[in-house]
Amino acid sequence: MAENVTSLFRSTAAHSPSMAALAREGGDGGGPIDFCIPCNPYFPTPAMFDDMAGRLRDIITYYPSSADTITAELCNLLQLPPQAVAMGNGSTELITWIDHLLVRESLAIPVPTFGRWTDQPMETGKRVDMFPLQESSGFALDLAQYAEFIRARGTRVAVICNPNNPDGGFLHRHAIVQFMDAMADLDLVVIDESFLEFADAEAEPSVVQEAMLRPNVIVLRSLGKNFGLHGIRFGYLVANPALAGRVRSMLPKWNLNAFAEHVVFMLKNHGPEYAESLHQVRRDRLDMASQLAALPGLTVYPSQGNFLFVRLPVGAEGTVVRDRLLTEHRILVRECGNKIGSSSRFLRLVVRPQVDVRRLVSGLEQVLYGTRRGAAAVPELATGTSYSSGTAAVDRLVGSSNGAGIPMPAPMPPAAVSVPAPVPAAPVPTPVPAPAPMPAAAAVGPTPPGVPARGGLTAAQVRGTTGPGLAPAPATGWPNAGWPNAAGMG
Repeated sequence: MAENVTSLFRSTAAHSPSMAALAREGGDGGGPIDFCIPCNPYFPTPAMFDDMAGRLRDIITYYPSSADTITAELCNLLQLPPQAVAMGNGSTELITWIDHLLVRESLAIPVPTFGRWTDQPMETGKRVDMFPLQESSGFALDLAQYAEFIRARGTRVAVICNPNNPDGGFLHRHAIVQFMDAMADLDLVVIDESFLEFADAEAEPSVVQEAMLRPNVIVLRSLGKNFGLHGIRFGYLVANPALAGRVRSMLPKWNLNAFAEHVVFMLKNHGPEYAESLHQVRRDRLDMASQLAALPGLTVYPSQGNFLFVRLPVGAEGTVVRDRLLTEHRILVRECGNKIGSSSRFLRLVVRPQVDVRRLVSGLEQVLYGTRRGAAAVPELATGTSYSSGTAAVDRLVGSSNGAGIPMPAPMPPAAVSVPAPVPAAPVPTPVPAPAPMPAAAAVGPTPPGVPARGGLTAAQVRGTTGPGLAPAPATGWPNAGWPNAAGMG
């Protein structure tokens, strides 16, 4: 596997290789321990998998029912009106149609975030205004500053991911509702709640009900992430019937497969198991954060997702750590150097059971410090792959221009917007130190916070753009007895 690791990661640009590709390279058909793909490890239950395995022949032999039939069953479970819902072949299909149908000229998004929110509109020639989340504030999104940013640039579509990927930052429901109302004159506001069912900072954090009452708001929800079934590819959006209908009218009649249908129709019998799986992930998140925070020099950021965002010790190169964990310990992690607004010093680590976390911690100790903590220096770039993808150049770009690399005129005075600042989540034991100032030239020596790895590629280079900057490429919930409520809270 070792000689092909680098090429696998390079070929996937802004994302990670599929588990199938990694398993093939492994030679024995088995994949690594997965701390990369943000799945629920406790759902479906073994009995549910046995049921699907017993029906496999019929599931893959025959056509599924229409998307309307599957959507109606999901809405019956969620107690949502089918007219306000559109189901897609994964959230990426819905993001693609939102861009094609509803984003006319520009879109604002805090970064770092899920890559399709930046890449998809750029691929269709839209202007992407990227609002940099600051490491010094723990990557927390200040909604008042974000609103000023949107007004200053004249952006027409605003996106918020709650919790955000990759850092797990969380915003309370009342703050998002006030932001939605302050942005009522925009073409569209999208609240991506793909990871919200793992949150426990608030009893009912979803804004699904509020979205259905507003003319320009869409809430995006995932099913694959919280159900632990990424491969099935299913998700849904909720909006007022007119807005949801525009998206639904463009979707193919059979855009949902027979596996998706089978899972949706079996969910009503497994509400308690699903609720317990969410509770277990939340418990594991606390335990995993505590264990990682005990590693010298490692910073763990507060998260409400089913993943943790960590900063490696000074001098550690993320791509080297990733490749050594994979080749030496068969552990897959998400190195975040190819996420705009992040750098190669950051990893996103999916929450997993304690037995797997102990193996991760042991692997990190050996890779970062030697056989025991403090026994050896952290790895340097020369000891591993020559590929890197730090993004400080992109950070500088978005600070002085819009996301497409076009210099901005002097900003107009922002309109007064009353939006409360976010309420910070309870921190994990390791504090977040202030980042070092951004140097004017490339760094020499160990990589300081927010600076690209030596010899690293920018996100623009990783994505294959050739011009200066980031030029565009061409052309709720579970209210039934036994099910959690709108945000997955039991």
